[in-house]
Amino acid sequence: MRAGFLVTPGEARSLGLGKVPALDKHIRPYLNGRDLLQRPRGQMVIDLFGLREDEVRRRFPAVYQRVLLRVKPEREQNNRTSYKENWWIFGEPRLELRRAVIGIKKIIVTPVTAKHRVFSFLDVDMIPDDALISIAVDDPFILGVLSSHIHISWSISSGGTLEDRPRYLKSSCFDAFPFPVANRSQRAEIAAIAEELDAHRKARLAAYPHLTLTALYNVLAAIRAGTPLTPAERDTHDAGQVSILRTLHDRLDAAVAAAYGWPADLPDADIVARVVALNAERAAEEADGNIRWLRPEFQAPEETRRRAVQREMDVGEGAVAGLLPWPKDAPSQFTVLRAALTAAPASARDVARRFKGAPRPGKLEEMLATLAALGQARPAGGSRYAA
Repeated sequence: MRAGFLVTPGEARSLGLGKVPALDKHIRPYLNGRDLLQRPRGQMVIDLFGLREDEVRRRFPAVYQRVLLRVKPEREQNNRTSYKENWWIFGEPRLELRRAVIGIKKIIVTPVTAKHRVFSFLDVDMIPDDALISIAVDDPFILGVLSSHIHISWSISSGGTLEDRPRYLKSSCFDAFPFPVANRSQRAEIAAIAEELDAHRKARLAAYPHLTLTALYNVLAAIRAGTPLTPAERDTHDAGQVSILRTLHDRLDAAVAAAYGWPADLPDADIVARVVALNAERAAEEADGNIRWLRPEFQAPEETRRRAVQREMDVGEGAVAGLLPWPKDAPSQFTVLRAALTAAPASARDVARRFKGAPRPGKLEEMLATLAALGQARPAGGSRYAA
């Protein structure tokens, strides 16, 4: 069922890639775990998500004919109604991931099953298959923590195995992992090392086509174990500059451990025990409503706006560093209005002075009265309202 959507770069060009306007948004590079750990196959995929059948036929007739002949007959035999009715759509739409990558240029990926646990940045223009765990975050600090010995020890302990290869299970390895509360300098240091690590590996692989990530980390494991390198491993070491790779990982491990406030040389069992204990602390925090979002602007946009307004109100009237933009949609407008009242009682004119593009005071007065009628604000005297 998937094969009908997969094309080589040559087939993609014959379907109009590079000539037909906007087709590059619907024929994109496609990677699986082996592509990441070994060498990319150059595979591409026809991704028509967001298009109706008639749109595909009119805008991309060559593509339409290909999926009509190679995909539709098989989809018609499928028991899943969504596959039958939307036969031109590749695989599962993965709506959550598609929404999550809006506004970012790269994501973090790691193979579900791998001998060595490696995390890398991947351009959002590339489509990862279900053999890759995709984390919709472009923050190199997050990449650094995930690439650290602390997280990898945890993932090996909490994940599964396939034969002798560890499996990364998102629910237990990622969702249950508590990230450190790092200060600004710690975040910057971890992010810088992670970016250098990611760039170093990609540069070595680009310079030497015979290298693979698996080969690099096989040699790194041998060096750490004190095992003599074979001639082939010595070649990999020299071309891949594996000693630099080791140095970067050592620096990263030390920086991440410092962010947690833990010794850098903890045994794996102690790391796991500390992660479990910290996870319990975070669960208690979340029960009290304190959630440490990785991407608050995406995961909790309303809370992000509320906190921004709260910080602005805390500056104090007459000392405002800058005006916040007034939201365009009604739900967000009421959110920032409620947040403004949590700082101190305010009138419609008080609120209007704090926002760029705010409506006239009369309109704000109506909105404040609406909040009061809903029980989300109360009159505080002198035309002011309080939360």
